[in-house]
Amino acid sequence: MPLPKVVAPTFELQLITGKKVKYRPFLVKEEKILLIALEGGNDADISATLKSVLKSCIITRGVDVEKLPSFELEYLFLNIRGKSIGETVELLVTCEDDNETKVPHKISLSDIKLDVPDGHTDMIKVNDDITIKMKYPSMQQFLDNNFIVGTLENDERIDKAFDTVVDCIDTIFTIDEAWAASDCTKKELIKFIEQLNSQQFSKIEDFFATMPKLQYKGKVHNPKTKKDNDVVIEGLSNFFA
Repeated sequence: MPLPKVVAPTFELQLITGKKVKYRPFLVKEEKILLIALEGGNDADISATLKSVLKSCIITRGVDVEKLPSFELEYLFLNIRGKSIGETVELLVTCEDDNETKVPHKISLSDIKLDVPDGHTDMIKVNDDITIKMKYPSMQQFLDNNFIVGTLENDERIDKAFDTVVDCIDTIFTIDEAWAASDCTKKELIKFIEQLNSQQFSKIEDFFATMPKLQYKGKVHNPKTKKDNDVVIEGLSNFFA
């Protein structure tokens, strides 16, 4: 006689972009491979494992994990983690006032918020006539830009930065017309970007610099100095402990 099958509960979450996603908690076997990836500390391995687990846990059809913005993927994973392991995580925090005392600090996942800096927008006004609508980089694009770029020579780094900008253009508008980036060649888009002056290009740089991110803000008490310290924690791996 076969053993009974365990049916996992399902939950629904509304993503930042408005789409509703149904998911199940991750299983013991999936938690195991996540822990192995996190212990290895390699960002590329963590990203690949994270996406693999999310693909297994997401029930809603049409959700492309490969194309989800990095912060939205992290937000979704954090909620799945909460339903799978528990709604709190305990971290060891280093106090800022002496930069050496470590104290345990318990965080409720509900206190981890998506930080969207004031003024952040995906609509870049180039001038009175032209506006660029940007799209957020996927997790893989984010990793490529932050880790692979650091190993390249200066000229290659510039080319890679331009590639990232071009890949994240969604639509170019004028008052009368609109051009979807998907209908343009990469060469055309690069040529368009190269026409911008430094001030105009800096607006695009601001889009990337101010992208939403998961963040926890709180306070810890230093038992040695008897002082309260502000705590700011970012980075998905920190919230998985």
